[in-house]
Amino acid sequence: MVIEPEDSLRIETAAQHRALGHPLRQRLLFSLGQQPATTSQLAAALGVAKGSVGHHLKTLREAGLVRVVETRQVRGGTEQYYQRTARRMDLDDPSHATTSAMLGGLAEELSTADDDPLLVLRHLRLSDAQAERLRAALTEIAESATDDGDEAPRHGLLVTMYRQGTTGAGPA
Repeated sequence: MVIEPEDSLRIETAAQHRALGHPLRQRLLFSLGQQPATTSQLAAALGVAKGSVGHHLKTLREAGLVRVVETRQVRGGTEQYYQRTARRMDLDDPSHATTSAMLGGLAEELSTADDDPLLVLRHLRLSDAQAERLRAALTEIAESATDDGDEAPRHGLLVTMYRQGTTGAGPA
């Protein structure tokens, strides 16, 4: 029986934010966005010890971000297949620790990308109206992107827009 992940999950609780606050947990969530996997499969794919993967999966599971979708008996034990509970996770409060961990996990993913990844950072001076139009356009692009089936290669998409803080700002 295949359990499909929810379309989206709003990240609201302290436990969920804490669970997202580690780059390896971010990478596990990236990997589990592809297909269900066991602790051993994830450890091999990410080049991390099984014990470490197991510890971080437990944290993600307790926070409701991953779940066991299948178990199989193998060599006297039970193998558990984990899957994300949602395809997309929306942060209600992108705290510093969560954002840092997410970007750290993303940096590790970019370093192993199969092609030439696109990464653009620009700072623009925009009126409130211009900023709102750009935000709406970026949201539309991200929301309208759809999967092309299980056989197509996976691509990561990170969209962010923020108003720069004044603390530590350079010359105007």
